[in-house]
Amino acid sequence: MISLKNITLRRAAKVLLSDCSVTIQPGEKVALVGRNGAGKSSLFALLTGELHEDKGDFFMPSGWRMAQVLQHMPETEDSATEFVLTGDTRLMELNAELAMWEQHPDQNEAGNHIAEMYEKLDHAGAHDARARAQALILGLGFTTDELDMPVNSFSGGWRMRLQLARALMCPADLLLLDEPTNHLDLDALVWLESWLTRFEGTMVVISHDREFLDAVTKVTLHIENNQVTRYGGNYTWFEEQRALRMEQQQAAFGKQQEKIAHLQSFIDRFKAKASKAKQAQSRVKALERMERIAPMLTSADFQFEFREPQNIPNPMLSITDATLGYQSANQQTPILTGLTRSVMAGQRIGILGANGQGKSTFVKTVAKQLAPLAGQITEGKGLSIGYFAQQELDVLHEKSTPLEHMTRLAKEVGPPGREQELRNFLGTFIFNGDMVNQAVGSMSGGEKARLVLAMVVWQKPNLLLLDEPTNHLDLTTREALQMALNEFEGTVMLVSHDRALLRSVCDEFWLVGSGVVKPFDGDLDDYQKYLLDMAKQRRESLAARNKAQAQTKPTTPSAAPVAIESIAVRADSISVDSLKDSKTKAEPIFKSKEQRQQEARDRSALAEKTKPLKKRLEQFEASIAALKAEQETLHSKLMQPLPSAELIEANKRLATIASEIEDAEWKWLEVSERIEGLETA
Repeated sequence: MISLKNITLRRAAKVLLSDCSVTIQPGEKVALVGRNGAGKSSLFALLTGELHEDKGDFFMPSGWRMAQVLQHMPETEDSATEFVLTGDTRLMELNAELAMWEQHPDQNEAGNHIAEMYEKLDHAGAHDARARAQALILGLGFTTDELDMPVNSFSGGWRMRLQLARALMCPADLLLLDEPTNHLDLDALVWLESWLTRFEGTMVVISHDREFLDAVTKVTLHIENNQVTRYGGNYTWFEEQRALRMEQQQAAFGKQQEKIAHLQSFIDRFKAKASKAKQAQSRVKALERMERIAPMLTSADFQFEFREPQNIPNPMLSITDATLGYQSANQQTPILTGLTRSVMAGQRIGILGANGQGKSTFVKTVAKQLAPLAGQITEGKGLSIGYFAQQELDVLHEKSTPLEHMTRLAKEVGPPGREQELRNFLGTFIFNGDMVNQAVGSMSGGEKARLVLAMVVWQKPNLLLLDEPTNHLDLTTREALQMALNEFEGTVMLVSHDRALLRSVCDEFWLVGSGVVKPFDGDLDDYQKYLLDMAKQRRESLAARNKAQAQTKPTTPSAAPVAIESIAVRADSISVDSLKDSKTKAEPIFKSKEQRQQEARDRSALAEKTKPLKKRLEQFEASIAALKAEQETLHSKLMQPLPSAELIEANKRLATIASEIEDAEWKWLEVSERIEGLETA
């Protein structure tokens, strides 16, 4: 169990968490949500040990193995498979220990240890480690041809996918994922979702993708105003419960303000009258003792809208027998061929397909960033394209400021605007004060994305081309974009791995793959089933390939360890046959009968010592679960109109439950530490 009790956490002088208490039970899958800058990454840093609490008590089991996606770009000539294999830290430790014993000068002494190491490797999954690593790589969108390619041969986004695969390879008790979907397309995202739902350890994930959070998490921790609030459900449940709590708190605040006003009125009227002075003084004390309810303050939500297009041609554009791709000095690289499609007024098209299949090539060609290699693209009269590039710096200048970008844009496409008008416009996209003069290169990904949105809106487009517009947007800004797109009167062509956005905005889908663009006959649920079927086929193909290789390529001592029966041990006095026999006979190089008997007695004694403690641990866990279930029931009950007597009784019981849960959790921690002490002694 992970426990934070009265934690205060700072970064430099800024307080991020203040006097917070929360617990995460083993095996729970937790979404960590809150506005950008609220402290989500800092809480991750506390879990990883990069930050330490300034006040309070933080507990996490010392024996837990932790995995996280490292944010630095890997630089290595190792193959993709070898790089991901090193993520299994348990296997790496066992292999290192095996290598040490294999180099030991006294092979008679080392033989017993070598046999034990091979058995441990077998139990740790060494026999199928390579297959597991390759399944992870393929699931995240790589091809079988890329399994043995050097890591350095991949672009930045693909190398970050390898970092993710490496983290998933670790047999972790705690998996920490910070925006794991940022570098994924929808195909890889669906596969990752499926994998995480089968993960058996504890998981904490930060993400701005609501459907992803709904699918993989069952608990939500919300950070706001330096506090962490736990909700016993996924993100949609959290939104519903938070809205109800906000409404309830605001109502309670209003009632208390009425009571305060009534008491203050009495005090003001009668404090100078001798006959009423005593009563007035008692009301002063009542006001002083009153525990004040805070008003429900929320940060202002970001909202914007697309301007009405001046005209809407129909068709918007027509593509006839086109070949799309890239032109270098000496050659052409076609990506899509034989493309004949029309884009009509009012269409709302979601563009689906795996990374590398040509989605961005298609969008860039329509946006006139690339010229077609062959064929013809005919634009409707008055076509005005608003293009949101996947890489913001494709349309932004790193050293320029938001105001300079808008000034240039106003001169190029019109209408010309005065500086104050441009400042006011930028203010609607949360570029206030000195931010309009801040260099783009120093801005966050979310700020750059908002600036690109502002530039698109200014142009009054009638065709929107959006290539992964949500990559750096928080949930609030994604919702604002969703509402703006639904009110937009023109045509939308959208590439995104945000399924909530695709479902809300698009009413038809085009599939890009195998060199063509064609309509997809189905909705997003059908597409997800299609992707999972394709992933299954890739796994089966990989298994067949590995089986064929195993039959044609004999295992050598330098190959990855496999089951003990199939390894030729390189100790002078040990053979495979002797290892097999060791399971039933006591050979001199193995532990003696007396040693094994003593170890059995030690295990039995430890089990006797820990048995009552483990029983108490189970009792505390059952008690905590029952109390939390009762707590959730009472919270739901309080959302309904209740008689005052029942309301008072329910609130009293909630206060008692909170105290009982806290007491049970600390007792659980004490017993857990006692068990851990006995087992490591």
